[in-house]
Amino acid sequence: MSNRKQFFAILAIGIGLLMLLGNFISFFTIVALLLLIFGYYKLQAGDSKKGRNYIGVGAVIFILDNLIFVVGVTLISLGVFYWKGRKVQPREGYIVNQNFMSNFAWDEEPWILRNTSIWHVIGEVDADLSLALPESKETVIYLQGVMGDIDLSVPEDYGVEIEAFILLGKQQFANDRKGGAINRFVYRSPGYDNSEYKVKFVISYLIGDLNVRLT
Repeated sequence: MSNRKQFFAILAIGIGLLMLLGNFISFFTIVALLLLIFGYYKLQAGDSKKGRNYIGVGAVIFILDNLIFVVGVTLISLGVFYWKGRKVQPREGYIVNQNFMSNFAWDEEPWILRNTSIWHVIGEVDADLSLALPESKETVIYLQGVMGDIDLSVPEDYGVEIEAFILLGKQQFANDRKGGAINRFVYRSPGYDNSEYKVKFVISYLIGDLNVRLT
């Protein structure tokens, strides 16, 4: 679709939303929804950088114009994080990290792989398991938030299990790319049961971009 057609499509959606919902939601909320829709379209088209930028700007406008609603959703997400985290993690003594915004760059140098639960409103996690130094034979990493960009590099001979749920966004496994709403992804590496070291990722985001690469 050309840029001109994209513009008219988004404009038509905006006018329709304004006509249907103008008495219930504000103009700025409609603008935020349009930016989110356009950003989602860009993600679907493979333009991840622009897609994330549009979604980020739309999210900020939406948050500022619907603060009480957003705070409510955030509190629910945080409550689910603590409730589910206790079930997901196999034992006490795991690391818990929660922030409004966070960035974990576990793909630049060797890093300690340990049981960890991470929650953020907006976050990015880049993990290369070929650089990981396991602290134990079995590890669980639990990632949850409102918006997330997750990139995992998985060696083919590594024992890895992934359970992911993304309400709205995109997921890519090797060369297989999928997007849309209510995305579920389950993966277990061949030979997982016989692997000396095992790691399980449990991932849950309202809006997210998940990319899993086999190395």
